[in-house]
Amino acid sequence: MTVVGFDFGTSNSVISAVVGGKVINYLDEEGAAVPSVACYEAGSVIIGREARRRVAGAGLGVSGNVVRSPKSLLGTDTVHIGGVSRNVVDVVADVLKEVKHVALSSSARRLDAVDLAVATIPVHFDGRKRAQLREAFAKAGIRVHQWIHEPFAALYSHFATQQDPSDALRRLNRSLVLVFDWGGGTLDLTLCSIRDGVIHQVRNDGTDQCGGDHFDYAILETVSQAARERLKTDKPAHPYSDARARLLDACERAKVDLSTRDSSLIYVDRYFQDVDSANDSIEHSLTKSELERVTNQLISAGIGRIENLLRGAGVATSQVAMCLATGGMIKMPAIRSRLNELFGPERLVFSPSGGLAIAEGAAWVADHQSRLKLGKPIELAIARGSYLPLFPTGASMPYGGLKTEANYGLYCVDPRDGHAKFQVVTPEHPQAEASAADPRRVLTTCALDVHRNATPNFERLELRVSIDQDLILHGEAHSSLQASSASFSVFDLEFSIETKWSTNSSEGASHSEPTMPARTMPHETGELSVRSNIGDRPADDLVPGELLYQTQPGYFDARLSPPKVQVNERLYYQPCAKCGRMINDPLCKCGPIR
Repeated sequence: MTVVGFDFGTSNSVISAVVGGKVINYLDEEGAAVPSVACYEAGSVIIGREARRRVAGAGLGVSGNVVRSPKSLLGTDTVHIGGVSRNVVDVVADVLKEVKHVALSSSARRLDAVDLAVATIPVHFDGRKRAQLREAFAKAGIRVHQWIHEPFAALYSHFATQQDPSDALRRLNRSLVLVFDWGGGTLDLTLCSIRDGVIHQVRNDGTDQCGGDHFDYAILETVSQAARERLKTDKPAHPYSDARARLLDACERAKVDLSTRDSSLIYVDRYFQDVDSANDSIEHSLTKSELERVTNQLISAGIGRIENLLRGAGVATSQVAMCLATGGMIKMPAIRSRLNELFGPERLVFSPSGGLAIAEGAAWVADHQSRLKLGKPIELAIARGSYLPLFPTGASMPYGGLKTEANYGLYCVDPRDGHAKFQVVTPEHPQAEASAADPRRVLTTCALDVHRNATPNFERLELRVSIDQDLILHGEAHSSLQASSASFSVFDLEFSIETKWSTNSSEGASHSEPTMPARTMPHETGELSVRSNIGDRPADDLVPGELLYQTQPGYFDARLSPPKVQVNERLYYQPCAKCGRMINDPLCKCGPIR
């Protein structure tokens, strides 16, 4: 059985497969990826190129039946199309079915079936969106074998298509690589480190606020406003019901044209209603300089996301050995210029496969039977600055309806505020074993009700954690004494993938020294840290000194050499024995703070 790579994109979608050692892209009749556009008309469903033509040359009312970029609708339940409420999953499934049909009917190397896929997702897709997309694939008759982040797939494709992949990996060994996919709907970023043929994600980021669709809308508003000004009428000029959809399509085409030309004509017939026929159309010559001016804020926002990701990881642009740029938006000269300013032409690589690189990468991952593994350990913060590993580095991610589970018995060492704080963290840097001093990134914090009058270490806690086939971390905490429950989920995990050209086994590679700078990032002004009150054992040394003194005063007998930190806590947080004031109160003159 051939496992295909499937890239369901915001603007275009495509299936790729490795056949006979070569990757094949299954394209439509125009030799391009299938447009992610659906049109519902007179009881029939039109998908892809023909649906897009309906947008460009639509008559009155037809555009109300057209859905552009259905991927952006995931996360919601229903959408109104032409006055009819439709399930978003069904709309997405209709597009997936057409992409599957194109692949099966392609004149390229035939596929016997398309029923199992390594499918790509944006890095910011949460659990609900992934579950809906998996359901849509199932309705299209395709089972998702494994998810993979879109930039991660593009990087895998980059190495797979090199003349000597082993040499390409060797030249970047122990180096940092930034990959981003700037497409029609999203900007996805992944900072990776390469170690002995294994690709490790260091930091991910993604946004749907500066994708190509936002560029199209910015152009539309500029062009339509210029047309209104040319009308020179005091009356408001309203467009026909289908006119904005036709203008939006024209603006997108002009944006693409300006990648290779200095100007592009935008013409939309019968745009304004209630005006004379000589003025009801839009005709605007969009220049490259005007495009750059109109979209400058969006470009700056995207470049800012790149800079923020590197800054958050403690990495300077000079430390990035290669920046791999993919996605349709990288064709814009203004974006290329800004990227050159950041990384220089020597380190900036534009994927020759363009928008097909992501599907190709998924196809190579499928052909090599590569499995995602955790790139960093997932830990629980416990009292006194220690960390309990929940899932180790290198844990294989489940697929095929399976999930990876673990159970932990814990204790509440300080129940005075009535809550046990479960803070799930991961080290900033990829490594097999992190020390307590290594900086961590907080994935989530969950509060569980506990009995505030219980003595330290008396209330037992139970934590069940799992990672499912959608790469979502789930946790459920229970209190034995209070009989309470709390849950959490995390989708922002980092992974590693061992390539076919790895020089070591995954176990050996996972113990390589990290390539990241070993320094803690400063906290933001006003940022608060949660003090963990959970213990992995019923130990007195985890209990705050002032609380322990209330229940075990003998613990502080100087002859027993109690820990200094607990002695100081008892002195600092307990009221002064002489005057009753807190020891840091200026009115307390009884003795110095120790």
